[in-house]
Amino acid sequence: MLKNKRSQTLTFCLGILLVGLLVQLAGSLRGDRLIFPGVGQILAVFFRLLGEAGTWQKILVTLLHLVEALALSALLGLLLGLAEGFSPFVRNLFRPLMITLRSLPMIVLVILIMVLANYSLVPLIATSLVLIPILSEAVCEGLLSIEPELLDVYRMNSSLNLRVLGNVHLPLMAGYLKQSWVNAVGMGLKVAVTTEYLVQSRNSLGKAVFSSLFNSEYAEIYAWALIMILLILVLTGIPPLIRKLVRA
Repeated sequence: MLKNKRSQTLTFCLGILLVGLLVQLAGSLRGDRLIFPGVGQILAVFFRLLGEAGTWQKILVTLLHLVEALALSALLGLLLGLAEGFSPFVRNLFRPLMITLRSLPMIVLVILIMVLANYSLVPLIATSLVLIPILSEAVCEGLLSIEPELLDVYRMNSSLNLRVLGNVHLPLMAGYLKQSWVNAVGMGLKVAVTTEYLVQSRNSLGKAVFSSLFNSEYAEIYAWALIMILLILVLTGIPPLIRKLVRA
């Protein structure tokens, strides 16, 4: 097990080096270090940004948008996914809506919400609408994948209730829920930053990217992207850490 983890860590580090190599190669092929600055320049800007108080304020604003959207979409996605898993009628009824939300280009969805809602609510609403199909589908598929024989055990002693859902169904769906969480965090952050960019949310990562692009500070854009990648890695690592702490 330890050897396998070390191998995975080494491979991950090699993947990071590969990304840096591709950035360097892109700059060499394009011959334009303004658009494709060197890795050293990007890292210098990255550490400079981390040392500025304004950067952490922007991170907190975007994280607030993301956490709010994740909480709302997780609640609605769980309820909708359970309803779809238990009822074929509900599953077929909401299927066209879920297909529409998954297929609608994100920019079109954001623009529609910008027309209908207050700009301050756009990051929350748009991100939630994108994430709900991801989470509800995972819950539904996880529920449908449970072996009927495993559910017969509780049916002999109890009817379906919240305790059974928490102690029987959710643990058996853990694999689907874990993967949907990883997908939701990554997608959610991208949608949140995109909406912040479009509506010019104050003191946000989206606004920071807009300002960097407006001033042709491409090294800053890549540095902001690196910060977002690290945020995703941290957020996706929280659930496994919590499980380890609980088991300990």
